[in-house]
This record gives sequence, C-alpha cells and structure tokens, in this order.
Amino acid sequence: MSPSRAALLGILCMLGGVFFGTVLDVAIKFLSSGYALHQIILIRTLVAIAILVAIVLRQDGDFRQFRTRRIGAHFWRTMIVMLSNVCFFTGLAAMPFADALAIAYVAPLLITGASALFLGEKVGPHRWGAVIAGLIGVVVMLRPGAEAIQPAAILVLLSSVCYGISQLMTRQMRETESTVTLNIYLHVGFLLISLVMGLVAGDGRFLGDPDSTIAFLFRPWVWPPLPDWPILIVTGISVAVAGLFVSQAYRLAEAALVAPFEYLGMPLAILAGVVVFGTWPDATAWAGIALIGGAGLYVLWRETVHRSVKDPATPVGGDL
Repeated sequence: MSPSRAALLGILCMLGGVFFGTVLDVAIKFLSSGYALHQIILIRTLVAIAILVAIVLRQDGDFRQFRTRRIGAHFWRTMIVMLSNVCFFTGLAAMPFADALAIAYVAPLLITGASALFLGEKVGPHRWGAVIAGLIGVVVMLRPGAEAIQPAAILVLLSSVCYGISQLMTRQMRETESTVTLNIYLHVGFLLISLVMGLVAGDGRFLGDPDSTIAFLFRPWVWPPLPDWPILIVTGISVAVAGLFVSQAYRLAEAALVAPFEYLGMPLAILAGVVVFGTWPDATAWAGIALIGGAGLYVLWRETVHRSVKDPATPVGGDL
C-alpha cells in the first residue's frame, strides 16, 4: 500500500472511531446514574468479544490472529487503557457531556508531541499549527476558570494522558500485532478486571457517599431492566467497532497525522449534548467547534490534496 493511501485510510479509520466512540460515551453517560462502571464494562466487553470472535471466524475460520509473543506489552497496554476508561467515565458521569469531551481533547496534542519525542516521527510546522488551533478551540470550549478545576475535570485530564500513552503503544506494536489481536487482548483484560471489581465491590460495600465523584465506581450491581439492554448492547458494539477503527488508524498512519482528527469528535459531542442531554451550545461553543473542526479539516486537505498534487511520492509526514 502506498504511503498516501495508507494515510488516507488511517484518517478515515480515525473518523469512524471518533463516531462510534461518541456513541459509546453517550450510552455510558446515559447509564451512569443507575449502574456501576465495572458492570457496564463487563457487559460491553462480553458483547465486544463476541463481535471480534465472529469477525475472526468469518475471516480465517480459526483463531490464529489471537496468537502473540508480546503478552507483556498487551498487559501493560490493557492496564493503561483501563485506567484511562475509569478516569474518563468517572469524570464524565459527574460533568456536562460536552465539557468532559472538551477536556479530553487535549489527548491528540499529547499524542502529536510524544510521537515526535519518543517515536521519531517528523511533525512539521503545518501539522503543529493545526493541532495548536484545535487545542485553542478546546480552551475556548472550556472557558477556563475556577469551575474547570474540579476532581472530575482532573480525572478526565488524567484519562487523556493515559489514552495518549496507549495509542503510542499501539503504534509501536503495529509491526507484530494485528488490529484484531490488539483489541481482543484488551477486551479479555477488561473482562478479567471487571469481574474482579464485581467480586470485590459489586455488593456496594464501598459506596460511601452516593453523590461523590467516584460513586460510579462502587455502586452495587443490579439486574438491568429490559429497556436498558439495547443501550448496554450498543456500548459493546460501539467499543468493538471504535477500537478496531482507532487501532487500525494508528497502525496505518503516523500518530501525529491521525491524532488531530480526534478533534472532529467535538462537534459530535455538542450535537449529542443537544439531542440527548438538552445542553445547547452558545456563541463561544460554536467558535470552539469552528477551530477544532477547522484544524482537523486543514490537516486532511493538506495531506490528501495539496501534498499529493505537489509530489505524490512524498513519504507520509514528509513536509507536514
């Protein structure tokens, strides 16, 4: 596959991952008032594993894609992603939907900078400019002030750091691990951790203050009523599809290229806030959307149009 085609496919995979990731966030935010986070993770993981197994059986008819010699790397990646999930969804449960997503979108900037420092990927001034413009859009959305400094916001920021580390690990593991392999070991890890959490805290013994920021972690498990099952199943479908798309994006293209496209999830977050949670954006919010969306679209234009016209053979990341 040519570098330019790989870059385009990587971008498209990231856009698909952002969409399904937003669906996942909406579903978990919707469920967060009635369930423990580890119960939701258990159910969504069972659905996701079933989907991944079905994909593998349809492709190969056996489980050869699940073989790996890097079980240690999968273990640490799973721990980091799990910490990111716990921090993000705990913060999300206690914050307005769009505010939490806005804070989370510092992650692409962290990935871009770290890819230059630790992976040796070239990050040119145009790409840096686009990422910084997206970050400014996030700042606009945040309206920095005293209200932003709260435990839930700190949890979301910590989640972003962990997410950035996990995606750099995905980039490093791409030569030996397939997209399915990266995801199946992640979900098996989630399954084991959520089962342990259920055994330890599933009876609600550690709940304490039910209105605290971390109450989402320690609620007792309950049997979901019938109307909630479709939403719970959607979380599993969304996490499986989003994980496949995002892992493939970081396998196909440089982290510094695809990371800014995560900013395009911000308009989706605003739309979800309006439609699902009744949170309407004001003029400041729309200014942030314009900066964030514009930054991602600029990178897309420069990568797929401007550079290909100038020199189709230029390696990915060569002059961006």
